[in-house]
Amino acid sequence: MTATIRKAVVLCSGGVDSTTAMAMAFSQGFAIYSLSFRYGQRHVCELQAAARVSNYFNASQHLILDLPLDAIGASALTTSVDIPKDRSFEEIGKEIPRTYVPARNTIFLSFALAWAEVIGAQDIFIGANAIDYSGYPDCRPEYLEAFEQMANRALKATVEGSMRIRIRAPLLHMTKAEIVKTGIRYGVDFSMTHSCYDPLPNGTPCQRCDSCILREKGFREAGIPDPLLRRSHV
Repeated sequence: MTATIRKAVVLCSGGVDSTTAMAMAFSQGFAIYSLSFRYGQRHVCELQAAARVSNYFNASQHLILDLPLDAIGASALTTSVDIPKDRSFEEIGKEIPRTYVPARNTIFLSFALAWAEVIGAQDIFIGANAIDYSGYPDCRPEYLEAFEQMANRALKATVEGSMRIRIRAPLLHMTKAEIVKTGIRYGVDFSMTHSCYDPLPNGTPCQRCDSCILREKGFREAGIPDPLLRRSHV
């Protein structure tokens, strides 16, 4: 008798966190259904990274959806507003920055939830982190717990009792250094990832935005050279 393969929808931005989360899902034997979004972000090269990551972990499918969040605006990631640069670690996470995209994770998770019901995946992985992060409200434990509760009241399949949704955020309480070490342990090649909010036209990371600064902190504290920076200096 053939065992049923467990499926997981994994939100994939092509960054350090979502890639590590996907590696963990893959290591647990899940068939990966990778979900990314073209939402008007200025750092669209993240989608190329997401494709590389999805292919690396043999995703059964990599779905990229178009969401015009730039039409809503109010974020430095989707408008011409300047990206915060050269902030100290004390400043990062102290307040919600202007790179916050209104309701982004709620929107992303909602699409993941719909896809999960269609393909019969009870597990949704997200690389949310509440330690070394930029202070976004939708990366916090209470938010993820509330979304899971809502999810199990929202679907035909959950209401009828044929499935139960689990929002898995395995990196939630890790430092960035711990995430890097975990990724290495699960076989991640971080040279295929992308983190920068405001890359140069050739895709080289600016090394000055919050995301670049947190990435640098993670690799430095992990004692591991960042292969992406090595590659960009070649």
